[in-house]
Amino acid sequence: MHRKTLKNASRIVVKLGTGVLTDSRKQPDLAQMARLVAQMAHVRSMGKEVVLVTSGAVGAGMGVLGYEKRPAELAELQACAAVGQSRLMSTYEKLFGEFGLGVAQVLLTHDDLEHHERHLNARSTLVTLLKCGVIPIINENDATSFTELKFGDNDKLSALVACLLPADLLVILTTVDGLIENFGQPDARVVSVVESLDSRLENMAKGTSSETAVGGMATKLQAAKIVIRSGIPLVIASGRKDGVLGGILEGADEGTMFAAQPTRLAGRKRWIAFFHHPKGTLLVDDGAKMALREKGKSLLPPGIARCEGDFSAGDVVRICDLDGTEFARGICDFNATAITGREVTEVVVHRDNLVIL
Repeated sequence: MHRKTLKNASRIVVKLGTGVLTDSRKQPDLAQMARLVAQMAHVRSMGKEVVLVTSGAVGAGMGVLGYEKRPAELAELQACAAVGQSRLMSTYEKLFGEFGLGVAQVLLTHDDLEHHERHLNARSTLVTLLKCGVIPIINENDATSFTELKFGDNDKLSALVACLLPADLLVILTTVDGLIENFGQPDARVVSVVESLDSRLENMAKGTSSETAVGGMATKLQAAKIVIRSGIPLVIASGRKDGVLGGILEGADEGTMFAAQPTRLAGRKRWIAFFHHPKGTLLVDDGAKMALREKGKSLLPPGIARCEGDFSAGDVVRICDLDGTEFARGICDFNATAITGREVTEVVVHRDNLVIL
């Protein structure tokens, strides 16, 4: 049932990992890239919109600059990214051009998507490009962005782009067939559909040993949390398999599908929930947790047990239970000093500015 709904997806974000774009010498695998571009061009010919989030810039640059391992120094990483990004775009322009399709490079940092005006501007730019029939090709601005290179990954970026638009489907193509249960065992199998993420599934996720990649299955599950809460399904599948993208959109049993929550979050709520580095934490008692989660109430001062961090009024904060488990995020109407000093008598986080995760 879940798979059949993918046939109706009209705006698709496709994320290509480093492993499916480069060969053993860390160079772009041109034959493989051509196969992937042909699949995306086929999807476009079906009247669907395609947005590409591509990795591979650092990997491509490593080969040119003679690195066998991903460098640890920031300046070396940025040099690899700068060299590799231009090579990637040149290749994509040529390959998509063979199908009569234009491309546009869009380099983003987390700040671009966190700042509300820039967030809306980025969305408008992408939507306009799609209306013009162009394929937006998105990557992190690794040549200048310190935070994204050190902590970021394109799995999360692809999830944020899917939420930004919003998309109808996110497809992450990687070097494995999906989320694998009993990995490395004789009874290993690909999990076909995930209806809810739990700790058992998260324990299946392992990091990567690739010299070029940043994440692994763990970062893909973090991406899954973002999109499925937003109401967007995700499929993780092998980018080495011929026709995989078309198969996914025909409802075939390809890879692992993460079913979306039935109600799509509104754009502003998506922005609050997923596009910020929270500036602090409010730990609330069980009564407040129940009022927020089950009754749709605002957060009032008596429910706050503890306040952590130094934040200002208007900042996004994490809202956690007494065990420290985050269950919501919201825009706080008061600064940390006022809350800690018990000076506040009004609503601390209004329900209109609060998202249950």
